[in-house]
Amino acid sequence: MKTPRKLLLTILACLPLGALAGPVDINSADAETLSAELDGVGLAKAKAIVEYRNKYGPFKNAEDLSLVKGIGERTVEINRDNIRLGAPKKK
Repeated sequence: MKTPRKLLLTILACLPLGALAGPVDINSADAETLSAELDGVGLAKAKAIVEYRNKYGPFKNAEDLSLVKGIGERTVEINRDNIRLGAPKKK
């Protein structure tokens, strides 16, 4: 009986962490949400995303994220399915 349990745990351990991330609106999410939902984006990069958005306005497409210092095309690509582009929050 322990073999199936070990096999299941091994399979679960091998699943990509990206499966845990969820959709996030990059035009309205705060830094904490961005860092929690985007793979490869820690709090510092998430804060840079928010600062960029505040300075230059909402992102028009997912690729615009690569304009943020520290966010490369690879990061955009691995998160593409979770990136949403809603209207920015009104202040």
